Amino acid sequence: MTAAWVILALAAGTYGVRLAGVLLHDRLVLPDRLKHLLPIAAVTLLAALVATSVFTDGDRISIGLARPAGVLVGAVLAWRKAPFVVVVVAAAAVAAGLRLLGIR
Repeated sequence: MTAAWVILALAAGTYGVRLAGVLLHDRLVLPDRLKHLLPIAAVTLLAALVATSVFTDGDRISIGLARPAGVLVGAVLAWRKAPFVVVVVAAAAVAAGLRLLGIR
């Protein structure tokens, strides 16, 4: 029961933040420097999330080769504008193939 309340509270908070962005969009004046930095902040946050999931296993740091190689293949394919399905399947295939060969 507690987990359900936590999920509902987080969902309400997320919805509130998104709604505030829509409602305050025209009323909020951001400095030009902040407007320039906001897209960079989104990319930086995404890169940090990828790095965290690539180099950790549970609650431990895991420096392997298979997972970073899969992410690298996916990143290159995404950079070359390959279809999303191809990016995901190729990245998973590289990581799985390396693990099948015994490379962690």
